[in-house]
Amino acid sequence: MLEIYDIHKSFKGLKVLNGIDITVDKGDIISILGPSGSGKTTLLRCMNFLEKADSGKMIFDGKEYDFGQISKRQIAEIRKKTGFVFQNYNLFLNKTAIQNITEGLVIGRKMPANEANEVALQALEKVGLADRRDFYPHQLSGGQQQRVAIARAIATNPEIIYFDEPTSALDPELTGEVLSVIRKLADDGMTMIVVTHELKFARNISSKVILIEDGVIVEQASSDEFFEYPRNERTKEFLKGFDI
Repeated sequence: MLEIYDIHKSFKGLKVLNGIDITVDKGDIISILGPSGSGKTTLLRCMNFLEKADSGKMIFDGKEYDFGQISKRQIAEIRKKTGFVFQNYNLFLNKTAIQNITEGLVIGRKMPANEANEVALQALEKVGLADRRDFYPHQLSGGQQQRVAIARAIATNPEIIYFDEPTSALDPELTGEVLSVIRKLADDGMTMIVVTHELKFARNISSKVILIEDGVIVEQASSDEFFEYPRNERTKEFLKGFDI
């Protein structure tokens, strides 16, 4: 479904991604782990072209794209098939929950307003927030705002959703409600790539786990193999001290 080959990215001469390869099959839930500054968020942002990678190739739905020479038209083509959930929600503060979802459908996808409202309400129902449709972000908890952001992502019926540390901005008591929604999407067969620091969650939900450090993949394996039988000494060291 999606393949990334030899992706590189530098910021002001500092190498952040140094030749990463990833293969994603339909229905995969891939968790990307790593210490702060390892390049995992940059990788996710480059995969959805929120950052421009210096080089590398992507194959998505059988089409090949060059990260270093990709056009705006090609980026738009890819983004129509993807959703992205940010760390800090990125909601419009002056719009209600349902308006935050319909905005992209009507403006970006040219969907009729009445159809967009139906789709948005269905998405809010999926994340358990249909009764908050007319609430503004300041009237919602952090967990509820992130669930609206997830609803916005799934409303476009994406082939894959990228999650960039979706619980990092939340208090511990609100983390569970967001993880529960992501788990439900996994049960429904949604393909997802999740950058996360929630190792117990990653272990329970993932089909594959990848550890990144210093812009390279240290280890990638099935969830069971990664957590039960890590091969790399750095992986063993990384996992020490975590309640998994």
